[in-house]
Amino acid sequence: MTTITAKWTLDEYHRMVDAGILDDRHVELLRGEIVEMPPEGAPHAYCNSEASEYLIRLLGDCATVRQTKPIILPNSSEPEPDLAIVQRLGREYFNHHPYPENIFWLVEYSCSSLDKDLEIKSKLYAEVGIPEYWVVNLKTFKLVVFRNPQDGEYAYKVAFSSGIIQPLAFPDVDVECDRIING
Repeated sequence: MTTITAKWTLDEYHRMVDAGILDDRHVELLRGEIVEMPPEGAPHAYCNSEASEYLIRLLGDCATVRQTKPIILPNSSEPEPDLAIVQRLGREYFNHHPYPENIFWLVEYSCSSLDKDLEIKSKLYAEVGIPEYWVVNLKTFKLVVFRNPQDGEYAYKVAFSSGIIQPLAFPDVDVECDRIING
């Protein structure tokens, strides 16, 4: 027997959200499928929160750091990355979530969703041209940096456990890996 999965458009998903159908669920839309998100463990919440504050101080007025807020992608997706470093568009975000062209880079903290974040989401983000994507592996305490999206995948993928990284969008900014990995 063949199973056919119903796919949802962004408009249909938004209507469900507006109607309150998904109020009691922690979900995101990935390639038209509504996917449950695992609950945040204490290390995930701590590191995410601390890194957010660090990046806000570090980037100042250069970017907005959005914590666990949706982004809209043209491949029928509305994921909620842990951190989205986006253009400062002010009130424009009252009317829509950031689009790929508004995004400098994304960060995910991952333990139980590691396969999804390293495989599915990396392809999802590369496919729409998001220039940079970071995944913090909370099992090994390594930062995996994806860059250079080409043909639906990132051509550059390197893991760091320490050191300094300059984000592509801000080559003059030194981001301490330890502050992103350990909060």
